[in-house]
Amino acid sequence: MHPLLLLRQIATTVGATLAGVYNMVTRTAEPTVDLKPGDEAPDFTLAGSDGRTYRLRDQRGRRVVLAWFPKAFTGG
Repeated sequence: MHPLLLLRQIATTVGATLAGVYNMVTRTAEPTVDLKPGDEAPDFTLAGSDGRTYRLRDQRGRRVVLAWFPKAFTGG
């Protein structure tokens, strides 16, 4: 892999990690919500792997798919 691409990938990963840590530290406790199929999702904010923060309300009118990989990069 080209060194600049590797550096960019590392920087993006570090940025996303820092954004996630910042969000965890600064967030206030929110009540849990039990959703049923067909319920409208409440607004939420997530850190993307590109280092940006995304809010559901900013995606209004678009189709949104959430994908996460809990075992990604864990070696297991």
